[in-house]
Amino acid sequence: MHFATFILDNKEKIGVLTADRQGIIPIEEIIPENPPHTMLELIKRFDHENKERGHTSCGGMSPTNDYLALIRKATVEKNGISLDMVKITAPIPHPARGVICLGKNYREHVKEMAGAASEAEKIPAYPVYFLKMVDRAAGHNDNIPAHAGITTELDYEVELAVVIGKQGQNIPAEKAEEYIFGYTIINDITARNLQRQHAQWFRGKSLDGTCPMGPYLVHKSAVKYPPELAIKCHVNGELRQNANTRDLIYSIEHIISEFSKGITLLPGDIISTGTPGGVGMGFKPGKFLQPGDEVECYIESIGRLRNKIG
Repeated sequence: MHFATFILDNKEKIGVLTADRQGIIPIEEIIPENPPHTMLELIKRFDHENKERGHTSCGGMSPTNDYLALIRKATVEKNGISLDMVKITAPIPHPARGVICLGKNYREHVKEMAGAASEAEKIPAYPVYFLKMVDRAAGHNDNIPAHAGITTELDYEVELAVVIGKQGQNIPAEKAEEYIFGYTIINDITARNLQRQHAQWFRGKSLDGTCPMGPYLVHKSAVKYPPELAIKCHVNGELRQNANTRDLIYSIEHIISEFSKGITLLPGDIISTGTPGGVGMGFKPGKFLQPGDEVECYIESIGRLRNKIG
């Protein structure tokens, strides 16, 4: 199932795509009584239903699956609103705690970054975490500010993002999937000059508008675990990044388990798992984004996230 946040008649709503992915069904048509109004509320509703109805499930079906069945049934039976009639935004427009990101989590990216910095290639001994501060995430077809005067080294990074579905701390790796709600795409736009100047990544990763996300939040039931998905990025039609999420150095279960040691993960938290090789900084000379450039990020089973610079 592909969940989305969208704008219709100047109102922001949430919904689920029809089975043919040609229309979107507002969630209030599926849950008319006290419907969730944001994606974060929907994710929390799944968690709440799981806790509240756990003792009433029957026939071997978990309460989460009961709830999913109601929504899945609607995707087949309802026509929905044509996607041409709505504006798709980021699935979680306002990440409650920013975005937890992984650096240097694909070997080819480690190699190219070492080359760009004239350093020895070294696989990180531990996952490299950083926070991307996000006020409002950009959506599909939104413009990304060029930030002229601040940077001339704006770079792209296609990444698989994991959205947490239930609260947990000290999560065992073998149970990590239980804590996942679903997956989306993030383009971790980065100002490389700021990244170098400040000797850490927070500011260079957090300029306004530099967290395009979407177009959809795909429920984990639609993706085989662990995800082995083609991941690509094109700039103006040129293929720049081309890999598979199976190539992650630190797997999703390792990340969730390790990060949650002493840190409570909450429903709606977003973990962006790192980018493969092929970023603009890795070329000689660098291929950085310019006003008017179009960036398309693609991940198999999720979709295509397109944005223009400027």
